[in-house]
Amino acid sequence: MSGTGAPREGQQIDGRGVNVVVIAGTWHETITDGLIAGAQRTLEAAGAAHTLVRVPGSFELAPAAQAAFAGGADAVVALGVIIRGGTPHFEYVSHATTDGLNRVALDAGKPVGFGVLTLDDEQQGLDRAGLEDSQEDKGAEAADAAVRMVAVLKELRARR
Repeated sequence: MSGTGAPREGQQIDGRGVNVVVIAGTWHETITDGLIAGAQRTLEAAGAAHTLVRVPGSFELAPAAQAAFAGGADAVVALGVIIRGGTPHFEYVSHATTDGLNRVALDAGKPVGFGVLTLDDEQQGLDRAGLEDSQEDKGAEAADAAVRMVAVLKELRARR
């Protein structure tokens, strides 16, 4: 299971005053809706302001994240599902999505919580979607990471 070695949950992060845009693809609705719900629960518990934007698929997450930062977002939570098929399409979309989101984060100097699941099959996604029978909640993890990174970056910049 991918959660092996994951950090234990720490204290609740204070997200008050943080503006987060959750951007989610529309493929694999049950899994994606679970990811969204986990992210929203986490952001609400942190007190972060958040909005949801839906895009056609994972490939489209990066340009939407770029636009969210241009519109004033402090952080983005990118959520998507890419399931391996019988063609190289999985590899291309997975790499482009990951590289694109990383580039957007670096260019903006702002965090992108990475909640894009790259899976061999649908069951792996159901196990990670934060649903009632899921073993993990990757949407919540991505949102938590995004808000925590806003605080980390603020602290690092204050040291200048």
